[in-house]
Amino acid sequence: MLVLWLITLLWALSFSLIGIYLAADVDAYIAVLIRMLLATLLLTPFLKLRGLQPSYAVKLMLIGSVQVGVMYIFLYHAFNYLTVAEVLLFTIFTPLYITLLDEVVINRKPIPASWWLAAGLSVAGAAVIRFTQPSVDFWTGFWLIQAANLCFAAGQVAYKRLTVGDKRQQISHYALFFCGALIVSALASAAFADWQRVPTTATHWAVLVWLGVVASGVGYLAWSIASKQVNIAQLASMNNMLIPAGLLINFAFWGQDVNWPQLLLGAGVITLGVGLASMSPAQLGKVKIKAFDIFKR
Repeated sequence: MLVLWLITLLWALSFSLIGIYLAADVDAYIAVLIRMLLATLLLTPFLKLRGLQPSYAVKLMLIGSVQVGVMYIFLYHAFNYLTVAEVLLFTIFTPLYITLLDEVVINRKPIPASWWLAAGLSVAGAAVIRFTQPSVDFWTGFWLIQAANLCFAAGQVAYKRLTVGDKRQQISHYALFFCGALIVSALASAAFADWQRVPTTATHWAVLVWLGVVASGVGYLAWSIASKQVNIAQLASMNNMLIPAGLLINFAFWGQDVNWPQLLLGAGVITLGVGLASMSPAQLGKVKIKAFDIFKR
């Protein structure tokens, strides 16, 4: 769990760096491509292909292409419509998606009605944050973040359930994870990138090197290895630790203006939804009994 905490702090800083130094100047497709290229170059020297099953290599590349490649394309574009604080807040849906994907896809259990209610509460919480007539741009950014959340959740669940061997074996194969992401980002850049908006300043490149080498190359490898040491509920919960850490970093280091009362109210509604989704039927039953006793009095 300690590793997950440390990587959470690392990624919290990354959100602010993207929103403040890259989003307005560097094309999102190009930024993702450079980030994935740097992460791949970092881990390629450790890659060992001898004895590697082709099916396993393909699975690892597919996981990386979705969890990182496609996810970052959605995420970087969301910064064009939302503030850093809003982007951070709307990642609160990720634990819900992790739980849903693990239960429905892996365990093939029916979705409880309480989870649908939780999803509705989460959307209501998003509306509270922009209570005064949310703009089209706001909802565009919101749904881009949800697409990113789904990709990130799907990748985590898939890697968690993939048989990958011990820590040394994971390190020796993890470059394939980023190879998948690199292929996706390269194809997307070739098709859609605005090549007039390439990184041009030392700040742009410094941020991209940090994001590619440290936040991605080191961060995702450490997170994936650590995810094999915890259960799915712990993994889902740790995804939400990014929100308070990111908001505090964004406020403390860059002094970004935040409407705290409205933000906290919306976050509270969303948190209620996520908490409801995480409850077992037995826990829900106890809550109902306690609520009934209150009204009875």
